[in-house]
Amino acid sequence: MSTPPNDPVRDDGPAPASSTVGRRFLVHLRAADSYGLVLIFIIVSYALAVSLQGAWAPSVVLFVEIVTVWFALRTSNAKRGVLMLAGGLLLVSGVVGIIGLFVGTAHHPLTLVFIVSCLLYTIAPVSIVRHIAFRQAVDEETMLGAICAYLLIGMAFAFLYFAIGELQSAPFFGSNGDATIGQDLFFTFTTLSTTGYGNLVPAGQPGQSLAVAEMILGQLFLITAVGKIVTAWRPRGWRRADENDAERPQS
Repeated sequence: MSTPPNDPVRDDGPAPASSTVGRRFLVHLRAADSYGLVLIFIIVSYALAVSLQGAWAPSVVLFVEIVTVWFALRTSNAKRGVLMLAGGLLLVSGVVGIIGLFVGTAHHPLTLVFIVSCLLYTIAPVSIVRHIAFRQAVDEETMLGAICAYLLIGMAFAFLYFAIGELQSAPFFGSNGDATIGQDLFFTFTTLSTTGYGNLVPAGQPGQSLAVAEMILGQLFLITAVGKIVTAWRPRGWRRADENDAERPQS
């Protein structure tokens, strides 16, 4: 009795480089020790900050911010001193958040909430930049870390603007009245990216000087950090494709 021939094995060739890069990016986005998870928490905290209303909203946003900063510091292997400082601020944030759940908006220390948030969102990007600056290779983690640091810087300025608006007697945006956190987040990212729609403008100091500082910092970060990373980043799938093209005989 003859043995039936083996079924032919289908070989479609190597997967396209673009699909390989996409799969690797999704893996990094879901990994527990990746900046992808930090990026997800940043997006969630932004969405909650601009959408939630009510007496409990600041407390919920604050708890998400605590988780975001904790993951950012863990992923960036923050130094012991930084962890101790952040731990103290996280403890203060937790206490303030719990108080806010019971006392309501009228007695909730909003200014303290956003000052602490500003400090936390300043510590986290510094730790991330330090971490990715010493990485031996420019890869997906480096790219995600740079994006996280950029977004955290913008949100830190937004929380600072809101705290200043709560502290000063005049409205932060002048004739536009007292700003909401949603307006501050909108203003901070149009300023950081130097888009500048002009519909919201700080009415006086220190808001105007801080806005200038944010514009300069945003451009320097994009040019010196993100720009260099984008230039140097060569995903593995793209490198393999380049190697295959180099090995292919020229016609």
